[in-house]
Amino acid sequence: MEARAVARFVRVTPRKARFVVDAIRGKNVHDALAILKFTPNAAARVVEKLLKSAVANAENNHHMDGDVLEVSTVHADAGPTMKRMHPRAMGRAYSIFKRTSHITLALTEGEEPARRTRRKQVAQVVAKGKPKRGKAAAEEAPKPKRTRAPKKVEEPRASETETTPEGGE
Repeated sequence: MEARAVARFVRVTPRKARFVVDAIRGKNVHDALAILKFTPNAAARVVEKLLKSAVANAENNHHMDGDVLEVSTVHADAGPTMKRMHPRAMGRAYSIFKRTSHITLALTEGEEPARRTRRKQVAQVVAKGKPKRGKAAAEEAPKPKRTRAPKKVEEPRASETETTPEGGE
């Protein structure tokens, strides 16, 4: 079953809304809300409100469990564009396009959290045969000894008291 929520005629450009929407597609609801909370776009506030609305629809209308919901489909389509004129020098006018969006979000029930942890445990058991990478490999590998470059030995300078062989002073 699928729970949906739609926000229409939102005063955000579809291009900017797609940037936010692409970040939460396929995530579970808790992760998606965390991403939206820390995304510094105006569209993120709209999508966050829409996501909360879809969760409420799923719980109240479709009797779904709110802990296992995942964002299955989400897209931002272009709505109508309001066209305005801006006066410029010498009687000219430039056009301004105030774009709007229609944002659609759908939620489905995903896996239970217990199953996810079980899959991670199985993946860890399978991965034991593979060579370690990253921090674990760095801890086990012997550390290379540091060698210092030899200091340069400066040639002794001729002192002022020495005489030159040519018969100087």
